[in-house]
Amino acid sequence: MPNFSAISFLAISLLGIAACSSKQPSAQASANPAIPVTTTVIEPSSWVDTIEAVGTTKASESVTLTAKITETVRKVNFSDGQRVDAGDVLVEMTSGQQVAALAEAQATFKDAERLMKRNDDLVRQGTVSKQVADTARATHDSSQARVALLRAQLADRVVTAPFSGVLGLRQVSVGALVTPGTVITTLDDIDTIKLDFGLAERYFARLQPGLELTATSVAYPGRYFSGRISSIDSRVDPVTRSILVRAVLPNSDHALRAGMLMTVNVLQAGREVLALPEIAVEQVGSGSFVYRVKPDMKVERVEVELGARQNGKVEVIRGIDASTRIVVDGMVKLRDGSTITDATPTQATAQ
Repeated sequence: MPNFSAISFLAISLLGIAACSSKQPSAQASANPAIPVTTTVIEPSSWVDTIEAVGTTKASESVTLTAKITETVRKVNFSDGQRVDAGDVLVEMTSGQQVAALAEAQATFKDAERLMKRNDDLVRQGTVSKQVADTARATHDSSQARVALLRAQLADRVVTAPFSGVLGLRQVSVGALVTPGTVITTLDDIDTIKLDFGLAERYFARLQPGLELTATSVAYPGRYFSGRISSIDSRVDPVTRSILVRAVLPNSDHALRAGMLMTVNVLQAGREVLALPEIAVEQVGSGSFVYRVKPDMKVERVEVELGARQNGKVEVIRGIDASTRIVVDGMVKLRDGSTITDATPTQATAQ
């Protein structure tokens, strides 16, 4: 006769196994839930390649004003940082002796001119010889040259602005004795700024006058200065294998000054590319991968070849096509074949 306790134990065991079997599918389903991610559709967009460099600013015109003679300063007509026009008198030297000598020379010249005209009339009348008239003309010309010499000497005692611009710091005072080469001040025309920068030889074929560029300075965070390449040096440096490029930047507000360090981005001709956010790329060793979303909301891990990068985006050379939906954010838990739910905000929600 069968043992009742053994039969009861066997029945309970079978019921437990059946219960576990019935719960297994649901347990597996709950163990692999859909992963929420954000996605985007990759479409062709305009892309402007840039060449980055570092350059130094220069004034459009710049000169260091110095004394031409040894003399004392009589008058200073400018202040530090003043804007002046071409021809403005900046410094006057002591010139009393030269003024007196010029007055004397002018009087002598006028007397010689009257004598020359009188002798010319007498020659026509035949009362004096032509030799006398020639001597009078020579005296006249000598007196005229003397006047010109003294005027030039007086001009050397006046320092004027050769062009319009902004003056630097004053280096002399009234009464100071200056000699040839003594620095008086500097003068810069900064309405337009020159920006010189070097580029590697490999970029030479991509450079030409007229190319647009933008430049930034640590002195003005977030501000971009626009300009164009004006000229390219005729020689490549044989040591550094770089070429010097000069650009011109408008500077009507005088924000830029000579000698500033600027970061330059030379803009190339625009082109159509596939570009995606850099955060959408998974880097594994030397390989780059993205997760492509399939119609059944599963993802496929695809290797891509990348190109240029800028402003948080990267160019895709090959690996995916236009109109492909890829995962942008939430890739940490993704594996090839994972199921996702798209948590990308809709346009109405974003508004």
